[in-house]
Amino acid sequence: MSETAELLISARWVIPVEPGDPVLEHHSVAVQNGRIVAVLPRDEARLRFAGAKEHTLEQHALIPGLVNLHTHAAMSLMRGLADDLPLMQWLEQAIWPAEGKHVSAPFVRDGTLLAAAEMLRGGITTCNDMYFYPDAAAAAFDQIGMRAVVGVTTIEFPTPYASSADEYLRKGLAARDQWRGHPRIGFALAPHAPYTVTDDTFSRIVNLANELDLPIHLHVHETAHEVSEGVHQHGMRPLARLEKLGIVGANLIGVHAVHLADEEIAMLAHYGASVAHCPSSNMKLASGIAPITALTARGVRVGLGTDGAASNNRLDLFTEMREAALLAKVSSGDASALPAARVLRMATMDGATALGMADSIGSISPGKYADLCAVDLSTIETQPCFNPVSHLVYCAGREHVTDVWVGGEAVLKHKQLLQKPNSELLAIARVWQNKLGN
Repeated sequence: MSETAELLISARWVIPVEPGDPVLEHHSVAVQNGRIVAVLPRDEARLRFAGAKEHTLEQHALIPGLVNLHTHAAMSLMRGLADDLPLMQWLEQAIWPAEGKHVSAPFVRDGTLLAAAEMLRGGITTCNDMYFYPDAAAAAFDQIGMRAVVGVTTIEFPTPYASSADEYLRKGLAARDQWRGHPRIGFALAPHAPYTVTDDTFSRIVNLANELDLPIHLHVHETAHEVSEGVHQHGMRPLARLEKLGIVGANLIGVHAVHLADEEIAMLAHYGASVAHCPSSNMKLASGIAPITALTARGVRVGLGTDGAASNNRLDLFTEMREAALLAKVSSGDASALPAARVLRMATMDGATALGMADSIGSISPGKYADLCAVDLSTIETQPCFNPVSHLVYCAGREHVTDVWVGGEAVLKHKQLLQKPNSELLAIARVWQNKLGN
């Protein structure tokens, strides 16, 4: 007698991202009610789940959906608006003035739709977002079928969204209440950075994080200038100040973390904090190379992020995986640093764990949501294939992603988005290009 599964996804390789880094050949993933119920050999699956519809991927690697641990989704509308500038000049002369003029709920909704479509097409099923109008962002992620952790962004200076830190928090928490219980939309507290948030606001955020059991998503030690200015203004480096205020803990996701002293790496390890590594953005803004080999050697959890499309300019975790691996090798002088399986884990399970979602996503394991990504390794540029995990990091790209599922629901099929036609998304981009270009 067959057991119950509504869907079998069978692949040449299933790469579950579990301890020991197994690669399962000719296996199937059985899905029922949006969750994985079994991972087993294909022939056995066909007997055990005889009534299930089967989706066969003859030359594909099936991996967990990728987790983008840091992005500003709506900033996709500012892709290429200001390039080849250092961070503070980029922010103060280009980005913040453009945001002051254009950011609105429709801007965030449209930009987030465009970004979510790009991410899904590249196998990213979950992102950790930080921007304004979180209710509009949540609606866009929901509309296109993506899983997202939406930031309650907090900053001291006024924007079109809010005039004070109190208003940012009040509006953001109201959005969280509105979306509470949604199966794909969660929230995090997202103070922008040490140089844009006061001690009093950080203290409130610590209390809220403890009360509501939310992650804290924060840029930190991104540039050498940020660190020196922190010492000048507060008499201590930013991470020391954050530790004193109670921000550094197991729920902290420190974004960039480029300029770290040995004692700061030890601090992050001691508290069980996580780092969101954004190699492309760090290189493009000349911020530096984050000490990822030192962080991982001390046991600090590191996930991968794209940052926003205004500073990257791609929301592409395949690129980030490759660059993370190569930067770790060249900066450490050790070709064995960050092997491919470790980098794939950073882009999946480690990101999920940082978000407090390890029980729900990040690996292909029974009981978890069926957030899955199929990567075609039969193309000329991916042949021959001796090691599919190596190919995923060093060879394949997002253009090889063919099918994506979120909670067992197909959102990308044969490279076509199912929730939004390309023509509608391209029309959105053209409208905002005309507005921002004038």
